[in-house]
Amino acid sequence: MSTGEPVVAVDAMGGDHAPLELVEGSLLALSRDPGLHLTLVGQEPELAATLAGRSLPRLELAPSEGAIPMDAHPAQAVRAQPRSSVGVGVALVHEGRADALFTAGHSGAAMAAALVGLGRLPGISRPAIATPLPGPQGVTWLVDAGAQVDCKPEWLAQFAQMGSRYVQLAEGKPRPRIGLLSNGTEPTKGNQVVQDAHRLLGELGLNYAGPVEGTQLLSGELDVVVCDGFVGNVALKTAEGVAEGVVGTLRSELTKGPLSRLGALLLLPGLRRMHRRLDWRAVGGAPLLGVSGLVYIGHGRSDRMAVAAAVAGAARAVRSGALAGMTGLRRAQPAPLGSWGGSDG
Repeated sequence: MSTGEPVVAVDAMGGDHAPLELVEGSLLALSRDPGLHLTLVGQEPELAATLAGRSLPRLELAPSEGAIPMDAHPAQAVRAQPRSSVGVGVALVHEGRADALFTAGHSGAAMAAALVGLGRLPGISRPAIATPLPGPQGVTWLVDAGAQVDCKPEWLAQFAQMGSRYVQLAEGKPRPRIGLLSNGTEPTKGNQVVQDAHRLLGELGLNYAGPVEGTQLLSGELDVVVCDGFVGNVALKTAEGVAEGVVGTLRSELTKGPLSRLGALLLLPGLRRMHRRLDWRAVGGAPLLGVSGLVYIGHGRSDRMAVAAAVAGAARAVRSGALAGMTGLRRAQPAPLGSWGGSDG
């Protein structure tokens, strides 16, 4: 679509706090970006009640049925509920009535709906979720964070290409630094898939740093870290758990006694700055790379701050031409026959 004023569709029925936080986050995004247009997708009575009579010139409603339940089988649910909120949102992108879609609902259903409704980009074997991990020195994009649990080496090479191109365009980094997640930095470490992917990545002309360990995920030295979706999802959930555990421990220790509380008051400004820098809500949504449209997947717990950040990220990607920039990626040559024991899946 891209008229210079991005139109982002928001699945207002998906997520733990739908529709209130999805609507309020959308309104917050509109207030911050005078060139943004939004389409809220959902059940009209609920959206009308949440909007409470507010009328905004850059906001439209698109009627749908409810969200796909979190325990539903993704592909089956997408086929059985074509008028679900995520299904209608994908259709808006496909029809050119929206430039991008954000959903905090069932991530598997979002991927299934995008594959059915939009298809893959030419030459891309499998899509991948690129999740931004905020760290002390900036954001590192983890690709894949859960879309493909079993991967071929050439798929990992494609993930690296897509992640590099996306960060280059949408985030304005001219030569993103890429790492391949492994259990050591030596090329001989890792399983056969990782070793073969390492060879392929070295042939693609990327700013490739080689295999990296989990300790480098949040160090800020890398812009993109590539792995299969099983490892990526475990790494993502572990990072979230550690962050929440550290914050909880600090809160507990700093309120134990008078001296601790006094120390907490002195540390409060620095702690607030640390929290803002590490807060996942500040980066919002994760793009689904490899499909013929911009689709962003948010955390099920997304509140209005996370929704606003995700919508802003989607609008930024639209303005940068990120989708067009994904076409024409160089194909990685398959690994030698017999070096990988999986199936096409």
